[in-house]
This record gives sequence, structure tokens and C-alpha cells, in this order.
Amino acid sequence: MTALIQIRQLHKSFGAVQVLNGIDLEVQVGEVLVVVGPSGSGKSTLIRCINLLEEYQQGDVLVDGVRVQKGPQLIKVRTDVGMVFQSFNLFAHLSALDNVALGPLRVHGLARSVALERAADVLAQVGMAAHSHKFPSELSGGQQQRVAIARALAMQPKVLLFDEPTSALDPEMVGEVLDVMQQLTKTGVTMVIVTHEMGFARRVAHRVVFMEAGRIVEAGAPEEFFGSPREPRTQAFLKAVLQH
Repeated sequence: MTALIQIRQLHKSFGAVQVLNGIDLEVQVGEVLVVVGPSGSGKSTLIRCINLLEEYQQGDVLVDGVRVQKGPQLIKVRTDVGMVFQSFNLFAHLSALDNVALGPLRVHGLARSVALERAADVLAQVGMAAHSHKFPSELSGGQQQRVAIARALAMQPKVLLFDEPTSALDPEMVGEVLDVMQQLTKTGVTMVIVTHEMGFARRVAHRVVFMEAGRIVEAGAPEEFFGSPREPRTQAFLKAVLQH
């Protein structure tokens, strides 16, 4: 297997607060990597460093062999890396179809007819074909997040990053988004997912990473990670979250 993402000795601080403390991590082509851990452990900061939404102070991040840093190559990296955020960040004045078509139009320079066709295809993929004409204000939170996933897919990225994509949703809407994400894991796209949804992590991950205090404490296949975690801190975390 080939490492699509390589992270080496990554350090990141906000002022005096050390958020990432020497992270070493590789993500293979086609791998679904799920990152879990308590709030404030550095999970979201880690994946935001992959496309330089957060600048890091030390270390290296490479995506498909290209170093993630300021400069002309950053455009290529961000084209290759799709991201789905906690908040949906859709343009309120555009329909779902136009929200999804915007990236292929502006970044890839596709003809409008081709961009709209691609947008319609990915909206159908996430179960939103019937709502393509609606504006964000006419959609539920779960539907908006599915449009946001379609927007990322429309760019045909090499890797998809998910930053707690269900944390802003009402509980009854979480399932519809997780179902779409689970379907995506079957397409072979490389995915890095930060989530608090442990059952989902257990179902879809090829590998689970547990972070605390800016470090990777433990990583392993889901059956090992959830069934027989080695580290006492991992055991305590799982005991606490799986009781709820």
C-alpha cells in the first residue's frame, strides 16, 4: 500500500498552548482512518493541518508526495483534499445544485453544463437529488450536511477529511449523514474522520487513532482498539464514552 498522507513530527501551538506534540501518522490510499479522543485533544487541529487551514510550526505534512506549505503547490493540495466541516458553510443565496457546482466551475474551470451534470450526480449519490433546487434555508441540518458532502465529492478529491460532521446536528439527523458516509467508505476513497460516534467508528474504520493532549496514544484496527485496547488511558476513555 502507498501512503497518500504522510505526517512527520508535527508540532502546532496556539500561543503558549501546545496543541500538537510530535505527531507521526500515515494514511494509506483507500484507507478509512477514524480519529477519536476527548475534546481539546488536537483531533480537529490535526486534520486542519493537512490542507493548511491551520499553519503548523514544525514538522512535515505531505499529500500524495507534495509538501503542504504556503506557495503555488497549496492550490493543488487543496484541490486534492476535500473537507466537510461541523457547520455546513453553504452559500445561502445558491441552490443545493449551484452550491455543489461552484467548485468544479471556479476551480476546475468546467463548462457550466458539465459542472451542473457532475453536481447532479453527486447529489444523487448522497440521496439529495429531489432537493437539488432548494436553498439551504429550506433544508434540514442533515440535508445541508449531505449537500456539503456532495460539494466535497464534486471536486473529485484524492482524500476526504471530516471534522466532526455530525456534532452540529439534532440527534435524529445524525443517522442520515452517517449512512451517507458509510456508503462512501465502500467507494474506495481515502477518508480521515474526526468523530465522537463510536459505533460508526467501529463499523467503518480500517484503523482507529486515539489522541490526547496533542499526542497519539494508541492506534489499531477497530476490533483490537475497541475489543482489547492496550493503553490504560484508551481503556478509561472507552469505558467513559461507551457507557452512554
